[in-house]
Amino acid sequence: MDNTENKKIRKGSSDKRAKIMAAARDLFLSDGFDRSSVDAVAAKAGVSKRTVYDYYGDKQKLLLAVVEETSRAVLDMIKQGISDYLWEFEDLEQALILFCEQFVASANGSSDYRALIRLVTLEAANLPGSFLEKLDNATEEELIRRFTEFGQTGLLDVPDPVMATKHFAALTFLLVFDQPIKADNLEGEQTRRLITEGVRVFLCAYGKRTVQNENQPSN
Repeated sequence: MDNTENKKIRKGSSDKRAKIMAAARDLFLSDGFDRSSVDAVAAKAGVSKRTVYDYYGDKQKLLLAVVEETSRAVLDMIKQGISDYLWEFEDLEQALILFCEQFVASANGSSDYRALIRLVTLEAANLPGSFLEKLDNATEEELIRRFTEFGQTGLLDVPDPVMATKHFAALTFLLVFDQPIKADNLEGEQTRRLITEGVRVFLCAYGKRTVQNENQPSN
């Protein structure tokens, strides 16, 4: 019976946390962090103000929790793309293109991605620099690991996998996300072109090298 009671408590706690997080995210996105009160979050979530404080401490910690929670969905998109395209493939260029296309499509259709970008952009002043750096590192971690492995197997020449990952992102999906929105068909063509050209530039810089002996006489 004790176990049943404990399960009910944990389930209830989980439900309340989910309601608080959803309410806070909605309010932070619609009204902004400064204009959103803990009272408003509690009322929207259907819990007491004390419950919000008990679970999250204060409003800034609640904002951090919302951003972290939202970022997990984006991390899952990256992990899924790596699993789908960057583990088994015949052509690295095509694999990288397909990875980027899937991530862009998933992000464009994701309310989590849009919410994350909006929260980080609008509330940067309320997010510690160390937190933003940690968040940035977390989103890059899986690609850094994979690029490191590509370097070890000779598929890439990456003396600095962290910098290589930043260059890859900047040349491909981040460049796509920075473009103005166009008609669907034009946007699709533009996205494919940007990603393809970005991947090719990346591989020009980080592709495996063929070393030739300059002292070897030519035929």
